[in-house]
Amino acid sequence: MSPTEIISNQFVHLHLHTEYSLLDGACRIDRLMDHIKSLGQTAVAITDHGVMYGCIDFYKAAKKAGIKPIIGCEVYVAPRSRRDMVYRIDSNPYHLILLCKNEVGYRNLIKMVSAANIDGFYNKPRIDRELLEKHHEGLICLSACLAGEIPQALLGDNFEGAIETARYFKDLFGEGNYYLELQDHGIEEQRKILPDLIRIARTLNIPLAATNDCHYIRKEDHDMQHILVCIQTNASYDDSPLEFKTNEFYVKSTQEMAELFSYVPEAVTNTAKIAEQCNFDFEFGVTKLPAFFAPDGKDNLDFFNELCDDGIVKRYGRTPPQEAIDRLEYEKSVITRMGYVTYYLIVWDFINYAKEHDIPVGPGRGSGAGSIAAYCMGITDLDPLKYNLIFERFLNPERVTMPDFDIDFCYEKRSQVIDYVIEKYGSTHVAQIITFGTMAARLAVRDVGRVLNYPYAQVDRVAKLIPAELNITIQKAFEKSPELKQSMTPILP
Repeated sequence: MSPTEIISNQFVHLHLHTEYSLLDGACRIDRLMDHIKSLGQTAVAITDHGVMYGCIDFYKAAKKAGIKPIIGCEVYVAPRSRRDMVYRIDSNPYHLILLCKNEVGYRNLIKMVSAANIDGFYNKPRIDRELLEKHHEGLICLSACLAGEIPQALLGDNFEGAIETARYFKDLFGEGNYYLELQDHGIEEQRKILPDLIRIARTLNIPLAATNDCHYIRKEDHDMQHILVCIQTNASYDDSPLEFKTNEFYVKSTQEMAELFSYVPEAVTNTAKIAEQCNFDFEFGVTKLPAFFAPDGKDNLDFFNELCDDGIVKRYGRTPPQEAIDRLEYEKSVITRMGYVTYYLIVWDFINYAKEHDIPVGPGRGSGAGSIAAYCMGITDLDPLKYNLIFERFLNPERVTMPDFDIDFCYEKRSQVIDYVIEKYGSTHVAQIITFGTMAARLAVRDVGRVLNYPYAQVDRVAKLIPAELNITIQKAFEKSPELKQSMTPILP
């Protein structure tokens, strides 16, 4: 099959790092989808290093663009157990690509990635064969790049070891779920082992998959990627050795991949077959709360009303003002109708626990302080009537969105509250979230200037031309500051 004939079939990138491979991946999700469409490709995978916190943004952007999203991760596999942490022996985990076929695969993958970050972290979040053997169902596995276990064995002239590893993964994942990955970025080591990878595939009847280790979108983004890595490693552009030895780590066209692997065309077309098998979709807009059981066998709704009715007396006295009574009745009806009684009770539960154990709790902030029901239950301590706070900012029957109480606990005992919630509701129903801070425009200019060895005074002068405004971007700064635009110079000195 010629490269031209392969064009009629579809190639799919199955090895790609977004900006969530922090200071390493430069495939900006918002730009990636337009590029994929321009190439005529209809699907793409996300395989960030050891983490999955970019998957939701990636999924939504792909769906919006009419591109099929494939959820995955390039995991790190400990050479021994993920719990072994001996310098040098356990410092260099192997890479492995895992892609979700379905919801079972997604649940298994997030389970492994979570374990990798919680009890397998040693320089990097690491899984191990124990986790793979427990949680491989619903996943497609690719043997990864030069840092994969099989390529490493081949580079060490251990062909028998490579064969044994390939046989292990084939048996583990099953027929059609394990692929030997071929890459060619013009690197000598890759080209050295390609014949052996194909030989192993033929010997063990394992299918091949051609990938490009995408770290940036276009070929000309190579320098940007190098600058990003220099920022990460606190190095300068000229002094830092190139992590990527060529400028071939970009999102290539189907034609380019077909020509690159014209001697094994099935490796290209197999990527489309893999994409066809990956059919996982996130479910949004469905509230899933852990179970709450009211004390003494009471009905949850009755207990909720009891807390509200007792609370209004505590807050406003035995004869509450009619305004408070009407407001509380209205809120109770909205909360009940929208199905958030359990949510209020769960929040009340852990706040009540904190207060009973002398753990300081904030009085309430954000839109939740506008709920008189929360005030009466003791979730907040701010009177929404006194301060004219609006309940609809928190919970609006015209805009069905999950309410969100912002609760502050004393940092010294905060972990005690978290432990209580985990113990009562189960670890599978509790998670801590991550917040990402993006590089501010001025900081980005200063970091790039440092990497490129520009004089500090020059960099500082340019950085100060960026307006000191919230959410300002370089592009917006150019529009607002003609002097900044005039100061533009080529990116490389």
